[in-house]
Amino acid sequence: MTSLFLVVAAFVGGALNAVAGGGSFIVLPALLFAGVPPVAANATTTLALWPGSLASAVAYRREAAVARHWLMRLGGVSLIGGFLGGLLLVRTSDASFLRLLPWLMLLAAVTFTFGTPFTARLRTLGRVAPAPRRATTGATSAPPPGSRDPHPAPGTAAPAPGTPDAASPGPHPPPLWSLPMQLAIATYGGYFGGGIGIMMLASLAIAGMTNMHEMNGVKSVLAVAINGVALAEFIVSGTVAWGPGMLMVAGGIAGGYAGASLARRFSGRVVRGFVTAVAWTMTIYFFSWR
Repeated sequence: MTSLFLVVAAFVGGALNAVAGGGSFIVLPALLFAGVPPVAANATTTLALWPGSLASAVAYRREAAVARHWLMRLGGVSLIGGFLGGLLLVRTSDASFLRLLPWLMLLAAVTFTFGTPFTARLRTLGRVAPAPRRATTGATSAPPPGSRDPHPAPGTAAPAPGTPDAASPGPHPPPLWSLPMQLAIATYGGYFGGGIGIMMLASLAIAGMTNMHEMNGVKSVLAVAINGVALAEFIVSGTVAWGPGMLMVAGGIAGGYAGASLARRFSGRVVRGFVTAVAWTMTIYFFSWR
């Protein structure tokens, strides 16, 4: 029964990650309820959800390639942060991690609940532009204001150099001041990881990225790097619980595949509402568990 419980939890977590994120709110508590020690449970959560992150990064490979200058600069600090976070976790005792867990869950729950509205607010202020619409059969869509049409109509002047472009961050790398922010997010991600996707979307918007598809591409690749480095540390240090972990990897992959179908049947708002309710329920539970 425990094995079935873990597979189902990973399936649900993988499906949620594919649609709205927040799968760790399901997977980590499931491992703890199954009796896996706290630090090992957190490390095994990374193992269970990493293949889904990799699949997401592959799906966004074209958007990420456009933003390669951002990836080149942010990728280095992300690897460093993931390594530092993983190192901190393997050096943390189970008792200390249990004391920190409610606060980590609270931070993740707050980020998940308010991170998306914050990014949406940046968009309404003109800080983040939605991705340009792709043409549909028999009709074309005009690019959003301020964006550059890669195939302008005859007689249409190309935008002057330096004109803001909503379709791409351009060849310029992110500002230097964004590196410490990404380092902090990556360190947190290597240690715990709940909510780092939304944290990175917000930080990329603040740093000047303008296209949501490309932001998702950069976020996905950086998440793979952060969690991949941390996971390597967990494996080398023997922190991963392999029995439950492999069951959850299988369940997570199946759930991620099913998440595509789920996304077509339910609105993102409904799924995010469900994840938010689970996140706060688990947070309150772990505070009372202390």
